[in-house]
Amino acid sequence: MKYTQPNLPYSNDALAPVISAETIDYHYGKHEKAYIDNLNKLIVGTEFEDMELEDVIRHAKGALFNNASQAWNHIFYFFSLSPDGGGQPDGALGEAIKTQFGSFDKFKEAFEDAGAKLFGSGWVWLSKDDDGKLVITQESNAGNPMTSGLTPILTFDVWEHAYYIDYRNMRAAYLKRLWDLVDWDIIESRYES
Repeated sequence: MKYTQPNLPYSNDALAPVISAETIDYHYGKHEKAYIDNLNKLIVGTEFEDMELEDVIRHAKGALFNNASQAWNHIFYFFSLSPDGGGQPDGALGEAIKTQFGSFDKFKEAFEDAGAKLFGSGWVWLSKDDDGKLVITQESNAGNPMTSGLTPILTFDVWEHAYYIDYRNMRAAYLKRLWDLVDWDIIESRYES
């Protein structure tokens, strides 16, 4: 199976000023493309060659896992964002957040804190377990909560290439601004599926 990089559902400058066109060009145009290209080279002739990408992530190790997971993580991240995003969820996910975290603001604070405090590069995730309970996790490098049996709902990329052009070393400022882009309709649908 050959994996392809989907076109973004918005133009490269559509997320500005939160995420600049230059960041999109490098982050999605170059970094994500490299993960897809490497994945397609590494998977040839392996037992994973005809698997869905999620299954490769759950079972592969080493370089194949890293490139498969980074390819998936970036698509998941970029397709969670919209120039018309922002606000907060108002359906079942919104209720679950209020129940588990006390309020949407307390959830945002916990999520940002987890992302800001992750040492080095990686991802901060909101996922659900098999009982529908929400979980915030930190994953280093290419980590993905699917490997722990969780279902990802939302992620913020905390690799430096996600924010350095626009925010330099101010990861916390970047995390705070991303809420203006979150497409809660997409996130809600992931929670409910």
